[in-house]
Amino acid sequence: MLEKLKDIRHLLYTAAYYPEEIARVLDRKNPCFIKFDPQLGYVLKNYVFRDGLDETWSSYVYERRGGHRKMFHYADSACRINTYGDSYTQCAQVSDGETWQEVLAAHFREPIRNFGVGGYGVYQAYLRAMRVEQQKDLAAEYLILNIWDDDYLRNLDAARWIRVGWMCRDLPRGGKDTYPVHGFPWAHLRFDLKKNCFVELPGCLKKASDLWKLVGKENYYQAFKDDQVANLYCLTQGGEIAEEKRAELENLAEVFQLKVNLRDRRTRQRDALKLHQVYGQRSTMYVVEKFRKWAKTNGRKLMILLSYDVPTVQNYLRTGERFDREFLEFLQKERYTFVDTLEKMRQEFRCFRGSINQFCERFYVSRAGAQVFGHYNPYGNFWFAFAIRKELVGWLQPPPPAYRNG
Repeated sequence: MLEKLKDIRHLLYTAAYYPEEIARVLDRKNPCFIKFDPQLGYVLKNYVFRDGLDETWSSYVYERRGGHRKMFHYADSACRINTYGDSYTQCAQVSDGETWQEVLAAHFREPIRNFGVGGYGVYQAYLRAMRVEQQKDLAAEYLILNIWDDDYLRNLDAARWIRVGWMCRDLPRGGKDTYPVHGFPWAHLRFDLKKNCFVELPGCLKKASDLWKLVGKENYYQAFKDDQVANLYCLTQGGEIAEEKRAELENLAEVFQLKVNLRDRRTRQRDALKLHQVYGQRSTMYVVEKFRKWAKTNGRKLMILLSYDVPTVQNYLRTGERFDREFLEFLQKERYTFVDTLEKMRQEFRCFRGSINQFCERFYVSRAGAQVFGHYNPYGNFWFAFAIRKELVGWLQPPPPAYRNG
């Protein structure tokens, strides 16, 4: 049985890095699957994980120029579509040719670049896009930003490992077979109560060797004990925080016009989660607005994709309820070009005769390797590609070669 969270110290002690974990990341002779980056936290490197369907080995290869995932179909042709996001864009837990981008590329008869990175939030994906799109040989006219369940919250994390360390507290840490760590400090967003707006903040580490500063419980605790979002997450998990931190979060809720009670033990955890979700979604509105304005100024087109984890799909199929309704309504109101694949899932389920669990088993693979969550299996990526196909064909001008006359 997993231990219950006591307080912010307990949370940060659990997340603290072990010497073996950082040594593994920095070992040049036996390279890790990630490389530290002061702004993005980390970028991906070539690796093979036993994380695929039926415990198969998945191959991940990244192009030296640009760092996007290896392209197969029409790779030598001019590319006008770049995709950004987290592991659901990266297509974790399948090999290079099994991604939804490659499925679409084969069908469209034109290449699609995959700049997805497992663990990134919307803000980190945006920052990567800003790096890539400044390079003429990699820039694309059509930009796709894929947003998944947890991405909203990652915008706010000063170091995502604070949450991952707690979620994965049942997995081995330290020693030879340590769980592969990531979630390093990165650039992130916060709402500044004095300025009454979102602000963009840098990561707290400047170089890879600075990761040693986060080794050990007390070092990690001192680095993040006053962090606003770490304290908010602590409340969502039932832990205690200092009174001044609680007051700060109550002020934030008031600015967001949310009615929450962070003092009553009976409501605190539920209301803290409500605040966390709203905070994340409002920060995502800030990012996509910034991205759309940049795209318009620079003659690019932006499409938003919404993708989802198994529990979210299951809950929506049972109840019709969704955690991201405010963000969905924002996209509709502001006339964004987007595809809601949660609704696509419901349409697909209407043609299915089995249970909801059996339905989800067709699309997803269980967590494995360095994966915190399970992802689409090869069939799931094929389904996702064709779930968004019509909207992409209508968006691209001229349409893909496979859809042109003559």
